[in-house]
Formats: sequence, structure tokens, C-alpha cells
Amino acid sequence: MVNEFEWNRMIAGKLYSPFKVGSDAWSKVHKAQKDFNDSEFWHDREPLKRLMKCFGSAPEDMVLTPPVYFDHGDRVFFGKHFYANTDLTILDENYVRFGDNVFLAPHVSIYTAGHPIDAEIRNTEVEYAKPVTIGSNVWIGGNVVINPGVTIGDDVVIGSGSVVTKDIPSHSVAAGNPCKVIRAITQEDHERWKREYDEYIRRS
Repeated sequence: MVNEFEWNRMIAGKLYSPFKVGSDAWSKVHKAQKDFNDSEFWHDREPLKRLMKCFGSAPEDMVLTPPVYFDHGDRVFFGKHFYANTDLTILDENYVRFGDNVFLAPHVSIYTAGHPIDAEIRNTEVEYAKPVTIGSNVWIGGNVVINPGVTIGDDVVIGSGSVVTKDIPSHSVAAGNPCKVIRAITQEDHERWKREYDEYIRRS
């Protein structure tokens, strides 16, 4: 049974005990993700379908490439046409929400959990959790880490190896450690890639 006091503090971003929340989501998603990670996923979609039932929401056309790791699953909400390459890790103590058309490269890690800087308090094993929100039409490069409380806007590209500690605005390319906006995504970008795509279509 869920401890409402601990749950409410967790969702509010306040100190709480992860051992007292009481949800059974952890055991459900760990069983389902083990089965999926061990599956012949390239021709057997049933383990993925069982894993998808553990999420807050998941589109029928979503693609996950094992291995994957979720702490709870029920706090993750996927938009339409979601794709994640291998080794996605989401520590979803708080909510993680994705918009539509999100592509993740290998080894992306999303953390909602944090721990007190003060060692005495940290050693009591309390923690806090802050939500992560990722907009639509977002591409996140390999080995990116997204930290608690971050919001990434729509139409964003995050460069490989970035550590995202602060919000990233819509229509931008960002990279680095810490991750910072490099430049805006412009109409010129659209026209360049549209020309390349049109050429591809003509020749295919």
C-alpha cells in the first residue's frame, strides 16, 4: 500500500524516504524489464508489450533496444513515435514525460533522484526527486545525462556526452558539460535538410 505522506513529499520534490513509499511498481517493472532484456526482441514483441504495461503511458509504435533500466516505470509517460537505442536508464522517482517524436541515442541516462549535499543528512538515506520533462521533436545524443528538475523544450538537439543540469529552450542545439545552448535551429537548417531529403527521395 502506498504511503501517501511519503508519496506526496516525493512528488513535491521534498525530502522523503524511498524505503517507505510502499508502491509495488518497482517489483513489477523489474520483472518485466528483465524479461525484455533477455528476449529475442528483434522478432518477439511480446516482452516489450508486457513492459509497456508498466509505464504511465506508451505508444503502440514505441521502440526500445535492450538493455533498458527503469526504477518504477509507472512514473514515465512516453509520447507518440518514441525511439530509444540501447542502454536507456531512467531513475523515475518523480515523473518523466516525453513529447512526440523523441529519439534517444545509446546510453542516455535520465535521473529524477537527488541526495542532500550535507553528508550527515544524506547518510540517513532520505532523498529528494524532481520531475524531468522532454518536449516533442527532440533528438538526444549518446551518453547524455539529464539531471533532476530539467525541462527540455520542443525541437531540440542535445549533443553527445552532454550533462544537462538546467532547462534547454525550444528550437535550439545544445551541448557540453554543463550543457549550454550553442545556437538556434533556423529556417536555413530546415531548407538545407529538406534539399538533402528531396534528393534522397528522387534517387531512391
